[in-house]
Amino acid sequence: MATAKSPAKTAAKGKKPVGPKPGEFPGKIVDIDVSKEVSESFLEYAYSVIYSRALPDARDGLKPVHRRILHQMADMGLRPERGHVKSARVVGEVMGKLHPHGDGAIYDALVRMAQSFSMRLPLIDGHGNFGSLDAGPAAMRYTEARLATAAMAMVAEADENTVDFGPNYDGQLAEPLVLPAAYPNLLVNGGSGIAVGMATNMAPHNLSEVIAATKFLIENPTATVKQLMKFVPGPDFPTGGEIVGLEGVREAYATGKGSFKVRATVEIEKVSSRKMGIVIKELPFTIGPEKVVERIAALVKAKKIQGISDIIDLTDGQTGTNVVIEIKNGFEPETVLEQLYSLTPMEDAFSINAVALVKGKPQTLGIKELLKVFIEHRIEVVRRRSEFRKAKAEGRLTLVDGLLKAIIDIDKVIKIIRASDDAAQAKEKLIKDFKLNDEQATYILDMPLRRLTKMSKLELETEQKELKTTIAELTKLLKSEDAIKTQVSDELTAVSKSFATPRKTRIGAA
Repeated sequence: MATAKSPAKTAAKGKKPVGPKPGEFPGKIVDIDVSKEVSESFLEYAYSVIYSRALPDARDGLKPVHRRILHQMADMGLRPERGHVKSARVVGEVMGKLHPHGDGAIYDALVRMAQSFSMRLPLIDGHGNFGSLDAGPAAMRYTEARLATAAMAMVAEADENTVDFGPNYDGQLAEPLVLPAAYPNLLVNGGSGIAVGMATNMAPHNLSEVIAATKFLIENPTATVKQLMKFVPGPDFPTGGEIVGLEGVREAYATGKGSFKVRATVEIEKVSSRKMGIVIKELPFTIGPEKVVERIAALVKAKKIQGISDIIDLTDGQTGTNVVIEIKNGFEPETVLEQLYSLTPMEDAFSINAVALVKGKPQTLGIKELLKVFIEHRIEVVRRRSEFRKAKAEGRLTLVDGLLKAIIDIDKVIKIIRASDDAAQAKEKLIKDFKLNDEQATYILDMPLRRLTKMSKLELETEQKELKTTIAELTKLLKSEDAIKTQVSDELTAVSKSFATPRKTRIGAA
């Protein structure tokens, strides 16, 4: 128990009182248990890091900072067909309105979403120097950004009551607690994060493969991991490479945790008229060519690898990775290559630790559980969107019905409006003479007479018919869970057609 000595007791012993004089400071001193206070404060801090920073939501695969960037950019109108704006402007808007954790963290997150070597399906269309595997990006005042086309599939329909919104940090604005996410972003783009007492590390995957597995799981809820792996044989890294053995991948897909090795892609060819060489075309995820070249040079200098006469790094932003390793005469390139795999980052281990938030709680999820959470989310999104659109169509149909009643005798409507002393009297007369409801009469009164007199009965009848058809279709959809699932599956097919790309990472034998 931490206690403060009373000034009176101190004075009683003949010593000068220590501490503030009575009335010097407002408030009072409270005795607390230090161990309890530290425990509670640390727990509160841990929860804040876990929920507000480090772990992605299993539904949209985004951490709060990424979600806020995408939402704010959509709110700013930074769509793919619009021009780029300075990244500093985006960072300022996000920090000022939604994410008060510092510009560095926001810009780092924005940069990652724009890097084709970090994201399997980039969400930001960057303009300028957004860095490389060996070098960081330019400052935010030099780069420009806008939403990528794939990001529109993440944020679209958020304004149709598809997701819940909550207050921002100061309670003045609202922000989405999750995005509608038209595809399983957590599996497609992966992600990593370190919280307090836990961490997450997700591998990126091929979009078309993940969507195929998702559609299969919708149709077959009891599908096994083995069946799902027929569609998703393994991760698909944006930097390519080759996965060596699938045992660790199977374990990760089944339990949420597993480790496997990824090797560089190489070609053995003649690099000069008399010498053979090893040409590195692809490297393991997050490994840059400079790191590999430095490691090989150090090993050659230490004489731990024999047979290498020269290393030339021809990598650039246009042709991609291209590191030429010249082999001395008398040495077999295959033997040297095995040494390189063993001693350099040309072979690297990737560990999956699939921890994500499910209903606000961190959970370790296998591939089936991840897909199930996403499917449930999309079913909810489609249901809420359909309810919103149905209510909107019904509201518009009510107004169209009122207009059709009014334009039968438009001259009488105008006469009533002109003859009335005020709007309330005109409304009452319209409701009585044309059998309108309050909403219909108000809409007619609020409409400019010029527009009201130019309305076409044929156009209104056509719109009325279309609205009734829409309402009937949405009503039918909402009555059937199977119909909603079919709608989710069809929308996933459309996403796959729009954004699918060939697999980059090969699956090799152990």
